Amino acid sequence: MTGKVPFTEVYCHSLIRDSEGRKMSKSLGNVINPVDVIEGIELQVLHDKLKHGNLAEKEIAAATRYQKKAFPKGIPECGTDALRFALVSYSTGGGDINFDIQVIHGYRRFCNKIYQATRYVLGKLGEDFKPQATPAKTGKESLSERWILHKFNNAAKLANESLESRDFSVASSVLYQYWYSQLCDVFIENSKSLLQADVPAEVQHSAKETLYTALEGALTLIHPIMPFVTEELWQRLPRRPNDATPSIMKAAYPAYNPALDDVAAETAYELILATSKTIRSILAAYDVKGKSDIKIQTYDATSYKTVSDEIHIIKSLGGKYIGEIAVLDPENQTPPTGCVLSVVSAQAAVYLQVSDEVRLEQEEKAKLSLAKAQEVVKRQLGIMGSAGWKEKVKPEVRELEEKKLRDAESEAARLEEHIMGLEKLKI
Repeated sequence: MTGKVPFTEVYCHSLIRDSEGRKMSKSLGNVINPVDVIEGIELQVLHDKLKHGNLAEKEIAAATRYQKKAFPKGIPECGTDALRFALVSYSTGGGDINFDIQVIHGYRRFCNKIYQATRYVLGKLGEDFKPQATPAKTGKESLSERWILHKFNNAAKLANESLESRDFSVASSVLYQYWYSQLCDVFIENSKSLLQADVPAEVQHSAKETLYTALEGALTLIHPIMPFVTEELWQRLPRRPNDATPSIMKAAYPAYNPALDDVAAETAYELILATSKTIRSILAAYDVKGKSDIKIQTYDATSYKTVSDEIHIIKSLGGKYIGEIAVLDPENQTPPTGCVLSVVSAQAAVYLQVSDEVRLEQEEKAKLSLAKAQEVVKRQLGIMGSAGWKEKVKPEVRELEEKKLRDAESEAARLEEHIMGLEKLKI
């Protein structure tokens, strides 16, 4: 009608199958209406739809059984953005796609995460916050701010590259990781310690600027895949001076900025994150329920300075059961008495002060668990050592039984090492 080609480029995704890997077809009654995924639908209504087609009674019965198995509680409301993100993440260009409603509903929770993150940031910015003219560094950023700006910059770089090459699955993975694992789970949690009332005003202001840049950029990056929630939330953000952009659709897409690259900050902050994670793990392993003192052994001058400078962050991220934290000089690596050790990396290790009461309780639990693991090892060796076992069982069964043995042996070795560590505390 116009004499013009409507589309200069068309991207074809893989064939979408049902959760059992069957091709979706009306005769099987396993076709899913996208509207039902977006809005949600009860199981009985799904059953009723089968009766309005031209399926035979036998086919209706088979399709009904499938619906009960695949959607026992019906299809939950997932929304358009979650469905779009799921389909994009599936677009690997490889094999067919098996439709899984749980995956799509998981991305609905991701949308909620984006909403909650934006709500948190807006609450911390306050109504009178005005962002600076550009997202450039001021030189006053804390280590965690430098880290998130570096991660945002890297996400922008990878997102642009993958979108240009039409590798949409990679783009969705990069953006999901930035939003979930870096912005929400790390920096937003970290920012709480930077925005407390007793923190200097300039530190708080810098943290707010970084929160704004990291969030506004994140919304813009993911907008092509999730247009609705991002438009809604972006409209609530304050604008930079002289920015009259009416819609996120018109906003400039974030691009790689060499000025935001900061490999040194990435390396240093990864040490802080790893140390905090190790502390949480060792506190959980010993079932610590009260304040416990921690000692961090560093093995070089750079790590010593990094950990010493960021003790407040380690306390913030390490959990509520941290008491006093002491950073041990790399010049003195004598193990402290009455402590259990957990290695962070080649740069640091964590010592937890353990009382006799906790040690005895943990030793008893470990010995009981060890006995169970050893019993599994004995049982598996008996099964696998019986005459003709390898010849009698199918390969997949043999592989499963061998894995059970490996897992039990690994668990037994871990528990033996754990008990030895507890025994040393008696000295």
